[in-house]
Amino acid sequence: MRRRYFGTDGIRGTVGQAPITPDFMLRLGHAVGRVLRREGERPSVLIGKDTRISGYMLESALEAGFASAGVDVLLSGPLPTPGVAYLTRALRLDLGVVISASHNPYPDNGVKFFSARGEKLPDDWELAVEAALDEPPQWRDAAGLGRARRLEDAVGRYVEFCKGTVPHTLSLRGMKLVVDAAHGAAYHVAPDVFHELGATVVRIGCAPDGFNINDGCGATAPAALVAAVAEHRADYGIALDGDADRLQMVDAQGRLFNGDELLYVMAADRLAQRHAVEGVVGTLMTNMAVELALRRLGVGLVRARVGDRYVLEELLARGWQLGGESSGHLLALDRHTTGDGIVSALQIMQAVARQKRPLAALLEGVDLFPQAMINVRLREGGDWQRNAVLERARADVERELGAHGRVLIRPSGTEPVLRVMVEAQDGALGRRCAERLAAAAQG
Repeated sequence: MRRRYFGTDGIRGTVGQAPITPDFMLRLGHAVGRVLRREGERPSVLIGKDTRISGYMLESALEAGFASAGVDVLLSGPLPTPGVAYLTRALRLDLGVVISASHNPYPDNGVKFFSARGEKLPDDWELAVEAALDEPPQWRDAAGLGRARRLEDAVGRYVEFCKGTVPHTLSLRGMKLVVDAAHGAAYHVAPDVFHELGATVVRIGCAPDGFNINDGCGATAPAALVAAVAEHRADYGIALDGDADRLQMVDAQGRLFNGDELLYVMAADRLAQRHAVEGVVGTLMTNMAVELALRRLGVGLVRARVGDRYVLEELLARGWQLGGESSGHLLALDRHTTGDGIVSALQIMQAVARQKRPLAALLEGVDLFPQAMINVRLREGGDWQRNAVLERARADVERELGAHGRVLIRPSGTEPVLRVMVEAQDGALGRRCAERLAAAAQG
C-alpha cells in the first residue's frame, strides 16, 4: 500500500494545508482510536505537544477524534517528545502522541506516535491507520465515548526521569550552564533538570509565545548560545530544538560540538568506565574522523540512512546501545527508548565530571574532516546511477582520497537534485574532488 501521510518521522506539514488541518486531525484521532480498539476494549493515550500556537487547536481535534472512537485521553500540555515516550511507558498507556514539527518554524506542525513501550511504531501499524482513514467513521454513542483529563504532574515526573539517567553521585555544583530551549517544549523542563543537579543555570530561549519556537535560537541556530556563554562567562552551553530531541553544546571558548563529536564522547566514556561498546550506529553523513577515532578505540561504526528512525532500526537489529546523527539527535538505548536532548546532555556532563577533563580534551585527536557538498540539478529523464562518466570520476576520486576521505552521492528526497559530498582530511582536495564529480554528474 502506498503511503499518503506517514513519513520517516510521523506526519508533518504546514497548518491549514493538507494533511495538517483540524478536520484531518479529528479523522486521524478517530482512525487511530479504531485501530487501538482492535487490541483492547478501553485504550488510553497520552497527548503532548510543543509550544506552537496551532498546538492548542490540533490537540483539541485529536482529543475529539480519540473520544469519538471510545479512547480515553490524558493531556500533558507542552512536554518534550522524549517525555511523552517515557510517560507512555511509565503509565502503562497504549499510545503516546506528540503534536510537534520539531526543529521547523512555527507555521509548521505535525504528529508522531509512540508505542506502549515508548518506541516508534512499525510500518504495519501506520498502514493500518491509513487504511482506517479511508473507511467511514464509526462514531461511538454517548455511553461509549472516551474521557479526557489533564496529567497535572507530567513535568515533574519527566524531570525526575531525566535525573535518574545519571548516578545520584553526579553533581554539577560549581558549574555555570546556559540552557537554550528554543522557546520550545523543554522551556520549563531542561533548566530545572540542571538546576536540581546543582548547576547555576542561565535560561535563554525559555519564553515561548506560540510564534517564536526555533526562531534564531536552539540547536538549529546555535549562534545565540555561543554569544550567551561568552556574555555570562559560563562553562558550557546546552541547546535543544523545539521538541527537545536534538542537542548541540558549546564550551567556554565558544567551540561548538555537534552530534558526531558528542556521540564519540558518549562511547569513549563508556569504554573508560569499562563498559562494553560493541558498536555505534551513525548515518551516511557521520563525519569520517569520528569513524576513524572510534576504530582506534576498537569500536566499529555502522552507517544507516539519514534519519533517526533508521538509526534506531539498526541499533535494535544489532542489539547495540549508542547511535546518532550530526544534527544532535542521539540515542542511548540503555537510558531511553528514543532520542532525548536532555538525557544526552547529562551523559556528556557526566563524562566531563567523571574524567575531570573539559569537553574539548575528551575530543583530543578527533579533528572533523571538512565536507564539501554540491547540489547538482538532475535532468528530466536522466538516470545518474547509469552515468558512466560519473562512475569513472567517482572511482578516480576514491583512489585519490584513499583512506583519508570518502565520497557520498545521493538524490535529494525533496527536490530534483543530486547531492554530491566529498569528505577529506585535506579540505582543499575535498573541494576539488567534489567539483570534479559535480561536473561529471552534469555531463
